[in-house]
Amino acid sequence: MDLSLNPFSSGTRLRDMIRAIRASKTAAEERAVVRRECAAIRAAISDNDQDYRHRNMAKLMFIHMLGYPTHFGQMECLKLIAASGFPEKRIGYLGLTLLLDERQEVLMLVTNSLKQDLNHSNQFIVGLALCALGNICSAEMARDLAPEVERLLQTRDPNTKKKAALCSIRIVRKVPDLAENFMGSAASLLKEKHHGVLISVVQLCTELCKASREALEYLRKHSVEGLVRILRDVSNSSYAPEYDIAGITDPFLHIRVLRLMRTLGQGDADCSEHVNDILAQVATKTESNKNAGNAILYECVETIMGIEATSGLRVLAINILGRFLSNRDNNIRYVALNMLMKAMAVDTLAVQRHRVTILECVKDADVSIRKRALELVYLLVNDTNVKPLTKELVDYLEVSDDDFKEDLTAKICSIVEKFSQDKLWYLDQMFKVLTLTGNFVKDDVWHALIVLISNAPELQGYSVRSLYKALQASGTQESLVRVAVWCIGEYGEMLVNNISMLDVEEPITVTESEAVDALELALKRYSVDVTTRAMCLVALLKLSSRFPQTSKRIQAIVVQNKGNTVLELQQRSIEFNSIIQRHQSIKSSLLERMPVLDEASYLLKRAASSRATVSLTKSAPSAASGGSLKVPNGAVKPPPAPLADLLDLSSDDAPVTTSAPSTAPNDFLQDLLGIGLIDTSTAGGAPSASTDILMDLLSIGSYPVQNGPLATSNISSPGQVTKHAPGTPQVIDLLDGLSPNVNAAYPSITAFQSATLKMTFNFKKQPGKPQETTMHASFTNLTSVTLTNFMFQAAVPKFIQLRLDPASSSTLPASGNGSITQSLSVTNNQHGQKPLAMRIRISYKVNGEERLEQGQISNFPARL
Repeated sequence: MDLSLNPFSSGTRLRDMIRAIRASKTAAEERAVVRRECAAIRAAISDNDQDYRHRNMAKLMFIHMLGYPTHFGQMECLKLIAASGFPEKRIGYLGLTLLLDERQEVLMLVTNSLKQDLNHSNQFIVGLALCALGNICSAEMARDLAPEVERLLQTRDPNTKKKAALCSIRIVRKVPDLAENFMGSAASLLKEKHHGVLISVVQLCTELCKASREALEYLRKHSVEGLVRILRDVSNSSYAPEYDIAGITDPFLHIRVLRLMRTLGQGDADCSEHVNDILAQVATKTESNKNAGNAILYECVETIMGIEATSGLRVLAINILGRFLSNRDNNIRYVALNMLMKAMAVDTLAVQRHRVTILECVKDADVSIRKRALELVYLLVNDTNVKPLTKELVDYLEVSDDDFKEDLTAKICSIVEKFSQDKLWYLDQMFKVLTLTGNFVKDDVWHALIVLISNAPELQGYSVRSLYKALQASGTQESLVRVAVWCIGEYGEMLVNNISMLDVEEPITVTESEAVDALELALKRYSVDVTTRAMCLVALLKLSSRFPQTSKRIQAIVVQNKGNTVLELQQRSIEFNSIIQRHQSIKSSLLERMPVLDEASYLLKRAASSRATVSLTKSAPSAASGGSLKVPNGAVKPPPAPLADLLDLSSDDAPVTTSAPSTAPNDFLQDLLGIGLIDTSTAGGAPSASTDILMDLLSIGSYPVQNGPLATSNISSPGQVTKHAPGTPQVIDLLDGLSPNVNAAYPSITAFQSATLKMTFNFKKQPGKPQETTMHASFTNLTSVTLTNFMFQAAVPKFIQLRLDPASSSTLPASGNGSITQSLSVTNNQHGQKPLAMRIRISYKVNGEERLEQGQISNFPARL
């Protein structure tokens, strides 16, 4: 056959095939070329064509690199390896490493050929076999060929030694039990002069230490002196062009030896003592003006930090990192910051000496360096340097980028809470942060600030005056507005009358009207934020009692929200207007200052719920059981009686009072912020006297009121949207008494209870529709493990129609710390003849394991 007439025959040269493939204009043309060439190669394989076998294998390797299947050529690799000539073996071994891997069964057939080539007299053929074995060696091949590789470690040829050492690394990784076979050879090869052999053997020693504890101990005794000699010779050697990189002799060997020293010296004082001197020499003599030198210095520092080095050597290492921080290269500064964070656990005082340089890195243009430096500064803060460091961070807060302000604000707040021993300093720093970046302050931070102000009567006047001035200067920061509004509502008379002035203060003149102006402005400015506007309404209501002369004006401001489309604000406006207009006799006692909020209780709840960074001492667990608790401002308090967290906007685990509360005025003030609900009703019981009427003047936990076609529903938090019946809003005065509780005739029942779950039903009926019932199911977790993927399903007889609303959540908190609620609408078409009946099925996951519970409910009240 004339090969020139068929450019895609098996005799086509490799370059011609590559040229034809590259000339293809579309993927389809390329596939056609590859398909024709593969067909020609298959035909040549079938004809046992030996003349072009090596050429066909080269083509297959190129086709394989393009991503096409080439498995049909695997046996050709074995035939080429079995050939006697070096060119054929070279192509065969190259194909072996590309077309096969250790998982192929065909690989077992090549073991004998590898063994013969490892014993070959030609060093180049031996090198081919070592390279192939080092790339595709399986565990079985490692056990069979380990003796040959171990023997080759003792040959005279340095190239063969180098390849044998690299092959030994693969063998040890595959079969760690063989590590002891290579210990002696590896230690003896550290005396070699050839750098290629040395770098391979050092890597082999490192792998032996990882694979075997016995090998680690052996090398500690027999290789440390050799490593010290290698490092000294390389450091002191004269210029050698074959190893020189940027004026430094073989930095790769430097780094490998230093890493092995770190492995050997970790946790071993004797070994560390032997290498201390050479590490000091490398650290002082290596030039840092080149990247290669910086790489050696960094590895040297990491080795010093990883072994049992002397304190002086560690100081030297940390000083090197300090020099790195002044380098222009961002990568060098970043790795230096990373290393300094690790060094904090070793020598904090040495790192503290570079505090100024680290602070400058917080202001760096590179965002990665800024964030890493900020984390390091956070670790550097202690009781002695907290004030200067905080001042530096707060000063930078004003000019920092918006993208960085959130992280910086969070760290400053955490530092102030954790290390503050002075309440006045704590307040000053928090006020600065609120003024500069109040929009980035988390809710739990300003909640904690309000708790502290409530517990510091001597600083309440200072706080309200400082916040008023900050509000006038910067009224665009949301958290600042909330805290200022709360304080003006609680301590407005201190603001106007300059009560409890401190020596550091200057008196300010604020009239009652100006205080109301500030709240009115905040109410109008934050027209979107429901929480802020709700707090403004509460503060205005309180000022109507503290400033009687502004009562009419406050009433006019409150009434403006009477028709607000946000139902939360609409209901507050209606109820507050009623208090101001019609209930002057009880208003003063009703709107007294909020009771002191307990710091210890709040901090315990905050730590348990949000996992926030709170500075609690080791005695915190004992505090919960009767010990004491250290709070961030330095005060130590005994744990109080259980009290609802009046500042937790999402509180759902407040204590439930089952008896009628006292009628003292303070009981009316349980929740003047509309936060931290305390339920004072018992299931199925009618509301008590005036206490229950006044328990929720801010529409928190109120009883359902039925007045004609309009039903005003409950509101449980400033941000919750509730459902009202459609129609024109109707003013309902909650203080004129409540209509009888429509639920009183249908007490709640425990519908289902197991060792894991408890489900209760509450019932509600619409007047005139006895066959229709609305059920509110509440699920409580009785175990200490959170339940996820929670799903409730129900089935009823055919004469009953059932509609299930979506559940409030799919996650049920552990130990009763919260619940899932779900509404069901049931229509009994045979009401009065047949009672309600229902089968239920509840599915959930516990630690990823699916669980299923089911049962039947037949204890519904008869009149349903």
